[in-house]
Amino acid sequence: MSDKNYDEFMDDLQKIYDELQTRQHHLNGYYALIDGNHNEADKVVSKFLKTLELRSNSENIMAALIRIVNLREDALEQVLQKADFSEEEIILKKENAYLFVSHFHLERHSSLVSWINEHKLLNPFYRTLIYGVNAVGQAMSGWQSVWTSYIIHGVNRQLYRLFNGDEQKIYEKLEREGLYDLDETGCIGDRCYSVLHEDKDGSYQVVSYAQAFSEEVKQVVLALNSFIHSLEDEEDDIFDQKENWIAYLLAMKVAFKHTNPNELIHRWANVDRAWMAIKTPLQIGHPLEYYEDHYRKAVALEWDLRIVNPALQRSSHTRENIISFSWDLAEKIAGTAPKVIHNNIEQIKNTQLYIGQPVLYYGAQFNGLFSAQVVPNDEQVSTELGKKIFAYSDFVMASKKAKPVMKLSVETLGEAFVSKQQKLINEEPQLWHKIYDISTIGHEFGHILWISRDTELRMNSTGQFKNIEEFKATAGGLMAFFHNEDEELKKHLVDDLVSRAVGLMAWREVGEVLPYYCEGLIHLEILFKSGIISFNEQIIIDYSRYDVMKSLYQEAYKDLASHYLRKADASSYLYRFVEKKDGKYLPKDSLVKEFVNRYYKRYKEIGQESVTLSPS
Repeated sequence: MSDKNYDEFMDDLQKIYDELQTRQHHLNGYYALIDGNHNEADKVVSKFLKTLELRSNSENIMAALIRIVNLREDALEQVLQKADFSEEEIILKKENAYLFVSHFHLERHSSLVSWINEHKLLNPFYRTLIYGVNAVGQAMSGWQSVWTSYIIHGVNRQLYRLFNGDEQKIYEKLEREGLYDLDETGCIGDRCYSVLHEDKDGSYQVVSYAQAFSEEVKQVVLALNSFIHSLEDEEDDIFDQKENWIAYLLAMKVAFKHTNPNELIHRWANVDRAWMAIKTPLQIGHPLEYYEDHYRKAVALEWDLRIVNPALQRSSHTRENIISFSWDLAEKIAGTAPKVIHNNIEQIKNTQLYIGQPVLYYGAQFNGLFSAQVVPNDEQVSTELGKKIFAYSDFVMASKKAKPVMKLSVETLGEAFVSKQQKLINEEPQLWHKIYDISTIGHEFGHILWISRDTELRMNSTGQFKNIEEFKATAGGLMAFFHNEDEELKKHLVDDLVSRAVGLMAWREVGEVLPYYCEGLIHLEILFKSGIISFNEQIIIDYSRYDVMKSLYQEAYKDLASHYLRKADASSYLYRFVEKKDGKYLPKDSLVKEFVNRYYKRYKEIGQESVTLSPS
């Protein structure tokens, strides 16, 4: 039995949260190396660059810091392309970077786990839980490289070359030959927990993760077994969730071991069902998302532990605003809209909101952490039980404060604009959190709207669903704000929207975040068309055009909602704003295209250069 009561447990939780912030602050401090005064960062970055055989110049140092501190690959990929390495060399160097970064963060995780144990924080059950998460995470991280090599750099490249880059033909082949996993109803699923195996005759068959990665899955299952047995020896006398935790981990073990591809989605839906029953301030994140694999949506090897900040569970008006605006819009659209939105609203009401930060993270997450997330993706489970939203507002704020001001931002948006953004985050954190609630938490609630069980499957025949879904999510948060406006926040919201749309243009050639780049293209067309922004050497914002912008967003969003209700292919909405040429997505509008091309050209030239702002 624990010698701690609930209040003492929550005090310990706050201590862990505060320690995490201290450790993250130390890591964010590596950016001081840009000014040449951080010995620890210098050693780590020098070793990283030596491992990748890159010169130690300011551009490469910045890319290294972004990869090590923020876990993002885009800056590294850009400098590797700029250095004119071959495709194979870039793949190898990105893999070496992954191994370096994973080792670096695994050491940090082990140090934190030891610190928690040394101080006997929480209780034996939850200390055991943390230890078990770390053990499973190490096994997942060892699997990640093989997963990426097999799917992203293996089968997917083969398919791309087989059809000379005609992705629609790839999707047609996959559907025609039954190369997807089936959902619980026996229909083609919207994601896969399997891979394609090429036979000697060149044909493909679907193979489960357990068969394709037998040794790696064996290690994960062994770690899960040990995890389950260790929890069985302890008691959760704080939240009384022991049975739920064990049921969840058992369901996961069953899902990982399962070999029939047509039953995998069902097995993983049971994992999600068991997971939804866990409502403690510590939450595990398991394989949920599928951004990396554009063709079959193979679910990535995510594994992490998330913590709630007991002092940060502030009230959010976004949930109520999302419900109110979406119901009003559904009544205007009529037809099937009220029925679909009624189901979505029930999901929203049942959605659990956790505001906190990551404690431990592994596998695919060494290639990037999210700022917020809404899950599960399984719509049947969500209809039954709702969803969970995780928001890392403190984590995002700390990262924004630490990262140097980028020269390209100042050149594009102006020093006054960038200074204003810096002042907001440094001097008005409560106001910043309000904007985060609207834009980021609103984005996550926005994902839930206009979706029913087979929406993604029917809209994704050309593989474009995700490329409009991120816009739908952000626009949903905007619609909720427009429905219940706060005058104090209008200009700040415009600033946030413009900054987001412009910044996303840097991701043009980063495959796994392409949906966000496409989202930015749609935003920019609306922003330019409304006149709220124009470009003459720098972006100029005319706040007097707010109502015009608002009207255009409402029109675009209503059209998009109707598109979802018809379950029409996503491409026909995307291609109103975007055209695809030579495998790249570009704006249709000539003014937007001119800006986007100019911005990306400058990104390639100065994207990793930082500047110091003039004293205000």
